[in-house]
Order: sequence, then C-alpha cells, then structure tokens
Amino acid sequence: LLDGTDMSTAAEPSSSSSSSSAASSAKKRKKLFTRELRQMMFGFGDVPNPMSESVDLMEDLVIDYIHDTLEAALQVASKRGRLQTEDLVFLVRKDPKKYTRVIELLRMNEELKKARKAFDLDAAPVPGGAEEKE
Repeated sequence: LLDGTDMSTAAEPSSSSSSSSAASSAKKRKKLFTRELRQMMFGFGDVPNPMSESVDLMEDLVIDYIHDTLEAALQVASKRGRLQTEDLVFLVRKDPKKYTRVIELLRMNEELKKARKAFDLDAAPVPGGAEEKE
C-alpha cells in the first residue's frame, strides 16, 4: 500500500470465520504508523507510552480504513483507469470535517511545493555571479 505492497495483501479485512488467519496476517504486517500513533494517542489523553496491544489495534483500524477508502476510490476511478487526488476528495465530499481537512492539506502541499521551488531557485548559484568571481 504505502510501501509499494499489493493492496490485496496489505490489509485483509478480518471476518469471524478467519480470525486466526487475520491475526497471523496482522503479525506479518509491517508496522507503518506505530511511532505516530503512540504520539497521537498520548496527545488525545492516553499515557505517554501506551500498551503495544492498543497501538497495534489502532494501527489495524487505521490500515483497514485506508484500505477501504482506497478501494472505494479505485472503484470511482475505474472509468479512467488510474487513481487521482480528486477521487479521494469526491469520497469525502459529504463529510464536512474530512472535506475541509483534505482541502486544507492539499493547499498546504501546494504552498510547500512552491516554497521548495523558490528555495531551490534561490540556493542555486548563478553562473558568472559574485560567488564564482575571485
């Protein structure tokens, strides 16, 4: 999913009949968000070092949510054949909090791109400029 793995193996939804296989696949799954989830849990009122089982459960929930959201976005994008940012925006359009946050993050991303580009242009030495003359 985020690390280049196939979506079908990245997060398998658990069912009551395959709870043991879901548990084994959760153990095989790479820990992608453990550090960030610990910090978020503390920020939302948990102890400074939450139990590993709690963090693992939260990570499973987050990965399942991302998986389900991306599957829905792929269904929306199936006509075009590729996933675009607008497909995710389309999915959250009816949830005002999510929609506002997505738009805010996209704008912030554009501002960061512009700032990086401006910084790169400013940092590049000008041929024949004062830095090269001695």
